[in-house]
Amino acid sequence: MGGFFGAVCKQDAITDVFFGTDYHSHLGTRRGGMAAYDDKIGLQREIHNIQNSPFRTKFEDVFDEMKGRSAIGCISDSDPQPLLIRSNIGTYAISIVGLINNAEALINQYLAFSGGHFGAMTGGKINSVELVAALINQKSNYVEGIKFAQNAIEGTASILILKDDGKIIAARDKYGRIPVILGKSENGYCVSFESFAYQKLGYENEKELGPGEIVELSVDGVKQLSPPGKDLRICAFLWSYYGYSTSTYEGINVELMRYRNGEIMARQDKETGKCQDIDYVGGVPDSGTPHAIGYANMSRIPFARPFIKYTPTWPRSFMPANQRDRDKVAKMKQIPVHDLIVDKNLLFVDDSIVRGTQLKETVEFLYDNGAKSVHMRSACPPIMYGCKFLNFSRSNDDMALIARRVVYELEGEEGSNHLEEYSDASTERGKKLREVIAQKFNFASLEFQSLKGVCEAIGLDESKLCTYCWNGKE
Repeated sequence: MGGFFGAVCKQDAITDVFFGTDYHSHLGTRRGGMAAYDDKIGLQREIHNIQNSPFRTKFEDVFDEMKGRSAIGCISDSDPQPLLIRSNIGTYAISIVGLINNAEALINQYLAFSGGHFGAMTGGKINSVELVAALINQKSNYVEGIKFAQNAIEGTASILILKDDGKIIAARDKYGRIPVILGKSENGYCVSFESFAYQKLGYENEKELGPGEIVELSVDGVKQLSPPGKDLRICAFLWSYYGYSTSTYEGINVELMRYRNGEIMARQDKETGKCQDIDYVGGVPDSGTPHAIGYANMSRIPFARPFIKYTPTWPRSFMPANQRDRDKVAKMKQIPVHDLIVDKNLLFVDDSIVRGTQLKETVEFLYDNGAKSVHMRSACPPIMYGCKFLNFSRSNDDMALIARRVVYELEGEEGSNHLEEYSDASTERGKKLREVIAQKFNFASLEFQSLKGVCEAIGLDESKLCTYCWNGKE
């Protein structure tokens, strides 16, 4: 996926953008970039590969190499960015967060009438940021160009533009699937994906952009260029998994949502009489931990950490490029606390169960270290569809998802007509799905949070949430 941060300051903006961008490192592991504007130098840009080294390490020399009172930065799990663009509407730096599903069609359409070209990468692939810029440049100004691009894109695109006058244009995607939030300080204004990123830098909350809203930031204030739309479909998975615990979206804090989510799961287990003899409740670290705390608080079963991740060496299990190496790293960094495992009945809460490969090894690791039983709870419903709106935990093949694969094993193609039943724990199909997955992974029991439970924990009506990965509804 990815995240971005920008600032327009009375004084130098490089420091704020450096640290603000670094605070988005949990959203991507491939590329990092910064662009700045200075009255004398003009636009500048740096991009680095951050697959084997964190953002702050690769950009530690940026204070000597870049200067300006306005700047933008990004963390990306896809294409290198920000890009510098010279066009009919101006020279600017641009960064995006999102996913373009119809990129090939848009590229071919553009080339057919423009007589222009794109810079191609290995295999002929086009940088998606350059494609967005090409769409924007088809109009006579930034606002009309951004609207044109967002309407043409099938998927999602939140856009950050640093202009050659030092002002920043920020545009939230059409349906607000991801957040774009503004901060204010005595030194100026900033724009960020994560709210805590600017709060740590001395900025206060200014406003959260509405779906499709476009604003311009300068040291003098925030100017609305286009009002927000009415239809909000913010990604519910933000709170369940990839949003950072200290962040707040639509006024709802991630950590508190996860506590409520765990409490709801514990309440459901209590009502159905499940898991009465558990010694400890634990979370699959890190994002499963707050869900587990909520579960433990409600159930009154002691919370414990039967294993600890060794993060100094391996901070992120999905850093390597291929799944085999990611699984190996995940196993290497799990350090057991034997007194909390041996002969104990354990219940773990994970943020989600997507493919299940790492989770299976985690359960085997616990049994190898003496666990008596391992029960599993997923903090969200069974994932039935690969996300087509965001480039995060995305699956190009629904059959790579453990829930869909089990449904196919049980009923073949016919099973796809009954996915709602399989998601529902009260139906015979739903019970069978949980039973089969539990057998595959050697869980003593398995339950998923319900869609109703997730929405209750978030506190927003389902109509304002994107729940596509769970129920296929856009």
